Amino acid sequence: MKVLGHRLELLTGLLLHDVTMAGLQELRFPEEKPLLRGQDATELESSDAFLLAADTDWKEHDIETPYGLLHVVIRGSPKGNRPAILTYHDVGLNHKLCFNTFFNFEDMQEITKHFVVCHVDAPGQQVGASQFPQGYQFPSMEQLAAMLPSVVQHFGFKYVIGIGVGAGAYVLAKFALIFPDLVEGLVLVNIDPNGKGWIDWAATKLSGLTSTLPDTVLSHLFSQEELVNNTELVQSYRQQIGNVVNQANLQLFWNLYNSRRDLDINRPGTVPNAKTLRCPVMLVVGDNAPAEDGVVECNSKLDPTTTTFLKMADSGGLPQVTQPGKLTEAFKYFLQGMGYIAYLKDRRLSGGAVPSASMTRLARSRTASLTSASSVDGSRPQACTHSESSEGLGQVNHTMEVSC
Repeated sequence: MKVLGHRLELLTGLLLHDVTMAGLQELRFPEEKPLLRGQDATELESSDAFLLAADTDWKEHDIETPYGLLHVVIRGSPKGNRPAILTYHDVGLNHKLCFNTFFNFEDMQEITKHFVVCHVDAPGQQVGASQFPQGYQFPSMEQLAAMLPSVVQHFGFKYVIGIGVGAGAYVLAKFALIFPDLVEGLVLVNIDPNGKGWIDWAATKLSGLTSTLPDTVLSHLFSQEELVNNTELVQSYRQQIGNVVNQANLQLFWNLYNSRRDLDINRPGTVPNAKTLRCPVMLVVGDNAPAEDGVVECNSKLDPTTTTFLKMADSGGLPQVTQPGKLTEAFKYFLQGMGYIAYLKDRRLSGGAVPSASMTRLARSRTASLTSASSVDGSRPQACTHSESSEGLGQVNHTMEVSC
């Protein structure tokens, strides 16, 4: 236990100094109590309470794009050169079902109140969406990504930090590949960079014949253990997916996602003219989640100098719902690595003054090859992509595998 405690203290120092570990090294975040299953069920039991919580500050917009209307909700307004946080949900969900628990978490609110936050709903997936007419052609994954610049332009964002889950993570990754100058960083939860082969396609078709659409989607969202145990959380999401999301529209999105192509990314240096994500990326997956293999493969295809792989214990298929505290802390470190630092109230501190919540640019003046940063409203920050030495730690590499 003493060794573990020492590693917990060491991690904070490592991440706050943007240092990195050669190869993949297992580290642990300070422990957070997991969200109790009973709490999940209670929160989800009432559709009104779950979907409408903390919505008073949000404004809804329907934005014209080259491929149809896109429903978004936004809180706050752009501030100087500070990026917006833009989210994209998984198939079977919408922004509320996917992100409410995470963004309503107290420590996450301390972070996001310093940014404009924009939630994007895939076409026809928002609460109360009308059913698409017969013969409607759902946009391709590439076209879904190509709709996002219209959102950025509409609100005057200079660039965004994207948070995507599952299908939404794929869309945001594709967006960053096509429009790299608009994306400052990505948090990709449960991303699968691979297209569906014939065997996968046939299995999906067979599953659709033997299961209801909500149950088919649940097998994409949750771990096998969660489905077998039929937890209250799974039951609640089964009800919400069946009652809140328009089923015909969901079927179109589901079919589209399961006919996607490979993301077409490769680690620099492995193939000529390799395409990869140029921005800092944090990959997140829960233990035993359906997307675990896909996330591991995605990690192998990204630039190791700008990628962090976070595997979360006790979180299942929806870590942003079951472990919002751990994901919030990881997101805070991710922002710090890009040049933002959050002074947040830490309930674990036993004494001493704690700075009030604020968000400032982290001034880095070390002797390593780092890009300098100015004030929050100054020039766009750049992530550290070079190695640096730290006293007592030796040479470190930015890519790390973090288990928590």
